[in-house]
Amino acid sequence: MEERRTVHRGRTYLGGQVAFNNRRSVLDCLVRNLSQFGAKIVFGHTALVPTEFDLLIPQKGDSRRAQIVWREDKQAGVAFLQSEGVPVLSVEAARRIKVLEKKRDQLARRVSELSEPTC
Repeated sequence: MEERRTVHRGRTYLGGQVAFNNRRSVLDCLVRNLSQFGAKIVFGHTALVPTEFDLLIPQKGDSRRAQIVWREDKQAGVAFLQSEGVPVLSVEAARRIKVLEKKRDQLARRVSELSEPTC
């Protein structure tokens, strides 16, 4: 197979999940290599996977939208979908941001309360 990647992928041995059908369907996989642009995933058995899905990597707290670039029996190469050179924000990251923004607002209110002069 001809190497077409422009960025080196680091070898990994991470448990992952392929989630599709609005995350109602999940298949376990192993992430064997990873870069900011894609990954190689391996399944324990031959698996029917849609062309696009969410790749979840719990150990890294990461989730990305991915598209299959190539497939063989129990493995596949995926590219992470991007929008105009900016990676798509994962659902988990969006949730974390929302929680952190809420905490930030609560802290700002508390600082404001504590900063008010008392009579």
